[in-house]
Amino acid sequence: MNSAPKKNYQLMLDSVIRQITESSKRPSLLLHACCAPCSSYVLEYLTNYFDITVFFYNPNISPESEYLHRVSEIKRLISEMCPSVGFLEGKYEPQRFFEMAKGLEQEPERGARCHKCYRMRLEESASAAKAGGFDYFTTTLSISPQKDSSVLNSIGKEISDIYGVPYLYSDFKKRGGYKRSIELSAQFHLYRQNYCGCVFSRRP
Repeated sequence: MNSAPKKNYQLMLDSVIRQITESSKRPSLLLHACCAPCSSYVLEYLTNYFDITVFFYNPNISPESEYLHRVSEIKRLISEMCPSVGFLEGKYEPQRFFEMAKGLEQEPERGARCHKCYRMRLEESASAAKAGGFDYFTTTLSISPQKDSSVLNSIGKEISDIYGVPYLYSDFKKRGGYKRSIELSAQFHLYRQNYCGCVFSRRP
């Protein structure tokens, strides 16, 4: 039996952008962001088409000093690169992450624990997008070569169906997106962390 063809999420995003450019309305987008470096290219790209509010909800990040550093960096990036972009910080609730991760502590990176973490953050993003009346929600996570865009987009679609807010499909690493994020990180002297965020991702 042949497997289903792999979806091209960049082309799906292109289709939405094409519709936007043919319309007179700029839609609003709640953009879940994991950190400033990953957000840099995504903001440079999407601010051409959307009115964006960055949503920083990452209870996986630890210790708290690391969390606060990343919050500070993304606020600085927004103020220096795209001051018209809004910023919304979610609750920092690491205990929620550890409850979610119970029994999955030994899972490898990109495994079941990470998938549940994606879902937790995207659910919170969809809830905030619905409460705020946003036209779309999405995440910067797909820019990382360490993140599976098909898993992220599948979860985004499921959550979109539950909350009734359209999910903006993406694979931001495409078309040199990840490379551009490195260039922008250097340009804005951004702190580039060497682990995803949680204590488990720091293991050698």
